[in-house]
Amino acid sequence: MPGERKIHKKPVSRIGGVAIWSSTMLTFLFLVLLSYYPYGSLVSGLLLGGSLMFLLGFIDDIYNLNAKFKLLIQILIVTMVYFLGVKFDTIINPFDPTFDVIHLSPLISYPLTILWVVGVSNAVNFIDGVDGLAGSVITINAITLAIIALAMTPPNPISALIAFILAGSTMAFLTFNFNPAKIFMGDSGALFSGFMLASISITGVMKSATLAILLPFLVLAVPIADITYSSLRRIFKGKSPFVADAEHIHHKLLKAGFSQKLTVVIMTAVAIIAGFLAMSFMSELTIKHYICYIIIVVVMMSILSLFDAFTKKQ
Repeated sequence: MPGERKIHKKPVSRIGGVAIWSSTMLTFLFLVLLSYYPYGSLVSGLLLGGSLMFLLGFIDDIYNLNAKFKLLIQILIVTMVYFLGVKFDTIINPFDPTFDVIHLSPLISYPLTILWVVGVSNAVNFIDGVDGLAGSVITINAITLAIIALAMTPPNPISALIAFILAGSTMAFLTFNFNPAKIFMGDSGALFSGFMLASISITGVMKSATLAILLPFLVLAVPIADITYSSLRRIFKGKSPFVADAEHIHHKLLKAGFSQKLTVVIMTAVAIIAGFLAMSFMSELTIKHYICYIIIVVVMMSILSLFDAFTKKQ
């Protein structure tokens, strides 16, 4: 329903996450039936944890759960996938010329994993305030992580595969989410997608011995910058960081006079540039692959947007 923090003017369904989650899972299942299931706790952690995050968001979309209660459940979900192997266990020392691997103790690994996965999951949820924004940024971020996962040494094709599937799901969802949106992804879609991005960055990128530690922060710069800005702003004002408001970065752009569509273009462009900066740590061939993929995605998004606008006029 429309409200003080909402920018839409009429009631819109907010359970679009059902489409994103189900298409991601069904596509993966279809590929498994065609080939084989890549047995391992990491994949199980990704799929099970993502599904539980989706379920939490779905219940919240219907019943409006308490923010602190949701945070507690998120921590429990991440704790479960932590023991399935989705965790920070090693990092590269960026100050060592030989890039020595630092093995983390559980006392450091566990809180870092909680902070990262829960933080990114909610960060993606935070940017879901303008028609098409979260879906566009998720698509770009997922493709970027997929390319990096394939370019790493050793590569992680399973994480890359799941990231590409997620990108396809959110891009298809955008057909119905461009302004004016027919449906919102809601917490179910945002928490699921955020969890998947955070977990893929750990399993597909951070477990590589050649990791530049800044890569995931660059790739996910848009949601991370927004949640950091929003949380610090609320704390400095003496408010709880869990209390929602209408002063996110996209709200600032709207108040500055930009339209919803232009706001999406600006923030998606920032995500693309951040991804390109992350690719600068990789090989020249990887950068070329990234540019080709992004051009294809942007063209497809433009076609979807034009098709959506045309059908709405009919």
